[in-house]
Amino acid sequence: MKKNIFKVLAKVNKAVLPSFTKKQLDITKASKIQLAIIGWRAYVTMNALEE
Repeated sequence: MKKNIFKVLAKVNKAVLPSFTKKQLDITKASKIQLAIIGWRAYVTMNALEE
């Protein structure tokens, strides 16, 4: 059940949130909000991929 929720969240993240890798964002120059978005996307992706 938990894994399914994170899979749906991952799809929503991909559709709604910006992709900073496509924009070639330098993480050392990222703002706090950008870092929070990166962290959130990583958290959701890791939980969606856990077995």
